[in-house]
Amino acid sequence: MTPQQFRPLVQPLLDACAGATIDHHLAARLENAFPPDGDAFRAVAEACRQAVAEGWMCSQGEGNRRFGRIIEPAADTHDLSVDVVDLTEVVGPLHRHPTGEICMVMPLTEGARFDGKGAGWKCYKPGSAHRPTVSGGRALVLYMLPEGKIEFS
Repeated sequence: MTPQQFRPLVQPLLDACAGATIDHHLAARLENAFPPDGDAFRAVAEACRQAVAEGWMCSQGEGNRRFGRIIEPAADTHDLSVDVVDLTEVVGPLHRHPTGEICMVMPLTEGARFDGKGAGWKCYKPGSAHRPTVSGGRALVLYMLPEGKIEFS
């Protein structure tokens, strides 16, 4: 898996989010269009697992919290950035989403949950804040940020 191979896998996700209001309705639409047991979701999850194992994804941080930006916001990404975080039994740093956050939750440990969500989609509306928390094991979370905006406290 290379960054060049990864980008076309996530393009349908970016396209599905283009211009959408980021809220629980978007999470439901993504859950329907890209269910955790569907081919597209599984392909992205497997690509993330491979890329983390190869060391080019989630190359920053240490221990039970590793992360990294994979795609910068641009016209062809509908101004969404793509980041992936690898979390194991952790409460992460408080941060705010000035323009919202769209999360694809991919548990690596059966039963692992990201902010209470198992495999699937979770959205945070613009202006929201949280401490990203993984319980029950290890999970990867791919997240898309409008304009790439995130503010850490």
